Amino acid sequence: MNVTIYDVAREANVSMATVSRVVNGNPNVKPATRKKVHEAIERLGYRPNAVARGLASKKTTTVGVIIPDISSIFFAELARGIEDIATMYNYNIILSNSDQNKEKELHLINAMLGKQVDGLVFMGGKITDDHTREFKNASVPVALAATIDESGETPSVNINYEHAAYETTELLLSHGHKRVGFVSGPENTEINTQKLEGYKKALRDQGIDVEEALITTGDYSYDSGLEAFDQLWSLEDKPQAIFVASDEMALGVIHGAQDNGLNVPEDIEVFGFDNTRLATMVRPTLSTVVQPMYDIGAVAMRLLTKFMNKEEVEEQNVTLPHRIIERNSTRNK
Repeated sequence: MNVTIYDVAREANVSMATVSRVVNGNPNVKPATRKKVHEAIERLGYRPNAVARGLASKKTTTVGVIIPDISSIFFAELARGIEDIATMYNYNIILSNSDQNKEKELHLINAMLGKQVDGLVFMGGKITDDHTREFKNASVPVALAATIDESGETPSVNINYEHAAYETTELLLSHGHKRVGFVSGPENTEINTQKLEGYKKALRDQGIDVEEALITTGDYSYDSGLEAFDQLWSLEDKPQAIFVASDEMALGVIHGAQDNGLNVPEDIEVFGFDNTRLATMVRPTLSTVVQPMYDIGAVAMRLLTKFMNKEEVEEQNVTLPHRIIERNSTRNK
């Protein structure tokens, strides 16, 4: 049978209120009594009932985390940042995979709230009016990680995606290229819209016309990178460099180029985005935008703890710094 708080109280010869104070870390317990209760807990193998404690305190010390793809290196790094800060602040996380499917995302939001989580960290694609409505109606705080709510109403942590794409395109143009291809992610997300706008703005600022033929779309997967390269390389006037909206797609682009007998970067330069571990696993190693995935997750979780604990929040939409790292897939100058 389950050991109860009553059993611990009887074993330690103290009141149930005293056991409760010890379990909940109340400092108003004599050291000798605290030691006696802990010894009784250890002997009996008592485990506090989190559900009962949550009912009493109206807090479950759990946070719901919804991410698009648990197997993704990108989202795994974000989740690690969330987990580490959650542990630091004594929260447990419930992690769910949404497959970046809107209906599943909305279902998971409600399922998490049904589990009485104290807060929610959400990572997804396009934040629709339906998402925003659910976030507003939630009885607990919500924070977005590497995800943008265009209304600005939902607290979030991101980088400046447009500026990062602008800097990258500008760098490739500085290598003497006039024809820089761009492989975007799914078109319907604000992040990809910003990356595309940064790419276009850099071209326009250099007096170069934007050619729609040099812009193609992938779904962040390796295979879509292969397909994107084949599409760009089939053009009569071929690109001299390709900027890719994610590292995994960039690997597909590099391998597509190599499959066609090209040398990277001598024949064509390739630049990625994210700086996941994949960037150093491919040969040649991948030049990429360093998006601090772990930090985004960690800061999003810390932001959420501030809301959950009613601490002062100076800025609810946080922009973290990015940087550019050149490796061997570009001709460094």
